[in-house]
Amino acid sequence: MPRRTSQTLTEAEIRIMQVLWQKGSGTVQQVLDTLPGDPALAYNTVLTTIRILERKGYVEHAKDGRAHVYTPLVAEEEASRSEIRHLVGRFFRNSHEDLVLNILEDRGVDPKELERLRKMLNRSDDPRSDTR
Repeated sequence: MPRRTSQTLTEAEIRIMQVLWQKGSGTVQQVLDTLPGDPALAYNTVLTTIRILERKGYVEHAKDGRAHVYTPLVAEEEASRSEIRHLVGRFFRNSHEDLVLNILEDRGVDPKELERLRKMLNRSDDPRSDTR
């Protein structure tokens, strides 16, 4: 039985999306030429991964002569938020507070960082604050 396709991004998919977010669009060869890493990936590996991203709704393609040019449909910030929502739902029973507490407990908090967090929280509690 084939494995169910995950709606979250795999490491390989993130690498390709980062190239597309940076470039705005590109062919498989352009993505391959831009991808960091050693050893280099095979063309067919990148093509297969991009096709998976297209099925997941992260990219679309347009024909340019014989080539397909792939463009991101999902912004990097939106993908990041989606991954965080997935993580919170999967491991923290949809509690963002539990996620933050876990992060803080895991690595400890520098006093300067704690003060910065307090200021951010105070601003978010102030209805007059600019949320942009």
